[in-house]
Amino acid sequence: MKKKIIIITLLLVISIVGGINLYKFIRIKTAKIEIDLKENLNIDFNDKVRVSDYIESINGKIVNDYLIDTSELGKKVVEFVFINEQGIKLKYKFNVNIVDTKEPVIWLNTSYRVKKGNTFKASDILCGDDYDPEPNCYIEGDYNTDIVGEYPLVYKAIDSSGNMNEEKFILKVYEPQPSVGNNSKVEYTKFSNVIKEYKTSNIKIGIDVSAWQGDIDFEKLKKAGVEFVIIRVGGTKGTNGEYFLDKKFIQNISSANKYNIPVGLYFYSYANSRESAIRDAEWVREQIKNYKVDLPIAFDWEEWSSFNEYNLSFFELSKISEVFLETLGKYGYKGMLYSSKSYLEYIWFPTDYDIWLAHYTKDTDYHGKYRFWQLCDTGRVDGIKGNVDIDIMYY
Repeated sequence: MKKKIIIITLLLVISIVGGINLYKFIRIKTAKIEIDLKENLNIDFNDKVRVSDYIESINGKIVNDYLIDTSELGKKVVEFVFINEQGIKLKYKFNVNIVDTKEPVIWLNTSYRVKKGNTFKASDILCGDDYDPEPNCYIEGDYNTDIVGEYPLVYKAIDSSGNMNEEKFILKVYEPQPSVGNNSKVEYTKFSNVIKEYKTSNIKIGIDVSAWQGDIDFEKLKKAGVEFVIIRVGGTKGTNGEYFLDKKFIQNISSANKYNIPVGLYFYSYANSRESAIRDAEWVREQIKNYKVDLPIAFDWEEWSSFNEYNLSFFELSKISEVFLETLGKYGYKGMLYSSKSYLEYIWFPTDYDIWLAHYTKDTDYHGKYRFWQLCDTGRVDGIKGNVDIDIMYY
């Protein structure tokens, strides 16, 4: 008797569940879907867009209005969930096309100088692309670097999407002249004057140092009003080369900690892959783990003169920097990207990390966001013999 009751009860449950599922199925099948998509479903490579950006109208509310992954070119299926005006949760999908519309960058002025007898080739000039790691870069026109003169040429670059850029320039082949010395007078920037001109309640004035500054008297720096110091940890001896610790790193960071001067750091990188960036970050962490680091650690990559040899897109280089900073972030360190104004504007992709801007000028016209500004490399401050970079920190 009990078995029969159990079987009947089970059949009843199955019948109820089946009925509910059937009801849901019928509701979904007969649900009202009215969605109009935008006419243009092309998305620029690495553009920050959401599902809703491509919907003209919808009879309901999107549940998961996520950022679309635009890191790869080509067709992509975008699927999302929405609740229609009847209160029914539904799935919908449509196709978009990720495209690259930006022309390659040619890092060239109106003229380029080459000493007589030296070789000159297209790869001597930085030529890169946001997506394509190896755009076709070449020079049109005739020239002879064994003969002094001016040669009108055209530099052309075409990426894998067919975007083309060209720059006209004059190749100037010159005869080297005997050196007669340099009588130009260097104008130094006094740290005390920078304090007077820029210091506010929201600004701190500091410096960045390395072994180039020799032995530093941090007690004098403190008395001179230095409010923070960014110290070089070290770097590698070329791409995938041996790591080296800055000769004055331990001395500098120990002294800064002793006199309670807030410390930031920077690492000079030759990273050519995400894997090498991770190795760099792990090495940095090992060197700094026993010291107090109050401010961000900067990724400093400056191999622009040999950029073409790296076979990197600007996107991939930017990802390399972020991987370095993300790895240090796992250990609790804050990160930032160091670069000059022009490279930030034309090469580096936007980042959520702090920016350390290098722009040697009295009033920068850089329009991007930045937290630190390296405003000169001719600074003079008590405690350091010779020049030092002076920096501003906004907080």
